[in-house]
Amino acid sequence: MVEIQPIRVELEREEDGRILASVPDLPGVMAYGASEEEATRKVKSVALQVLADMIESGEDVPEPLKVLFVA
Repeated sequence: MVEIQPIRVELEREEDGRILASVPDLPGVMAYGASEEEATRKVKSVALQVLADMIESGEDVPEPLKVLFVA
């Protein structure tokens, strides 16, 4: 498994036991999982897609995440 460090993820356990993972640097980017690992993997996948869409459309990437795209 590839570890994507620059994407900061916050985890929260819901009352029903699911884990909610969110990316504070990308408001609205969140995903649920049955475990912390699953929720983290899913939210990082969503975050990377959002970042790719931002780059493709010419939007600015949030500063803490620019390190992902340094060649």
